[in-house]
Amino acid sequence: RSLLVVHFWAPWAPQCAQMNEVMAALAKEHMQVTFVKLEAEAVPEVSEKYGISSVPTFLFFKNSQKVDRLDGAHAPELTKKVQRHASSSSVSAGSNDSAKEDLNVRLKKLINAAPCMLFMKGSPKEPRCGFSKQMVEILNKHGISFSSFDIFSDEEVRQGLKTYSNWPTYPQLYVAGELIGGLDIVKELEASGELDTVCPKAQKLEDRLKILINKAPVMLFMKGSKQMAKCGFSKQIIEIMNSTGVDYETFDILEDEEVRQGLKTYSDWPTYPQLYVKGELVGGLDIVKELKESGELLPILKGEN
Repeated sequence: RSLLVVHFWAPWAPQCAQMNEVMAALAKEHMQVTFVKLEAEAVPEVSEKYGISSVPTFLFFKNSQKVDRLDGAHAPELTKKVQRHASSSSVSAGSNDSAKEDLNVRLKKLINAAPCMLFMKGSPKEPRCGFSKQMVEILNKHGISFSSFDIFSDEEVRQGLKTYSNWPTYPQLYVAGELIGGLDIVKELEASGELDTVCPKAQKLEDRLKILINKAPVMLFMKGSKQMAKCGFSKQIIEIMNSTGVDYETFDILEDEEVRQGLKTYSDWPTYPQLYVKGELVGGLDIVKELKESGELLPILKGEN
C-alpha cells in the first residue's frame, strides 16, 4: 500500500534538476514513500504508455495502480500530492476519524472549487453514463458556466461525497457550495424556468478572449509558459521577448482548448505563438523576428509605435 512517485525527467531541462532537489527533500520527510527518477527519452516505450509529452512529469502509484499525475515544475503541488497520498496510504484503524475529517475538508474544497460544480461520471466532453450526459447537455443548452469532477478518477471522493451530502447517486450539482441535486431536480428546475436564475451564466467566449488579450500591456499566447516552452516556436519567441527586457505575461493555450481554438478565429491568425500589445495582434514568430531585425520590436512592445 505504500506510495511510489516516478519523476520522468531529462538532463537538458533545468527545471527537472530543481524538481530533483524538491524530491530529495520530500524523500527525507516521507521515509515510507519510494521516489524514482526515469530519464523520459531513455525509456520511450514507458513514456509513450503513460502519455509523457513534456518534462518534468510525475506519476503516483499505489498497489501497482496509477493514482495521480502532475505535469510541470510545480513544487508546492508536488509536495501537496505526496502528503495527501502518503497520508492516505498509512491510515491505520486508530486514525480513521482524522482521515474522515481530512476527506471532509477536501470535499468542501472541491465543492467550492468553482461557483458551479458538477460531480459526474467522466468529463463534459466524454460523459461515461447517460445521466451525466443529459446533465451536461442541459447545462450547456442554458449557457451555464460550470466546472466538473470525474468521480471515476477518485474512489475516496466518489464514496465520501455520497455521505457528506447525503445524496446517494451521481451526477450531483452544486452552486456556491450548496447541493442543488441530481438530474431529476435539474430537469424540474429547467421546466419551471428556475435553472437560469439558480446557476451562473457562462461568460461569452468573445468577452473572455478580450479580457485575456488585455490582461497585460504585452500578452503572449503560446504553448507552455515563460519558464517552460512546450514547442520550438514558443521557445524561440520567449528568447526574443526576454532579450528585449520588456515585461510581458503569457497564456498557455495547451491548458484551455476553448481559448486555443477560439483565439484563432477571433484574431484571424491560425497558428501559435501569438503576440498582442495593448489588445492588438502584432503577429507570430516570423513577424516578431522581422520586427526585431528591423529594430521596430522594442518601440512596439513599449507602445511607442
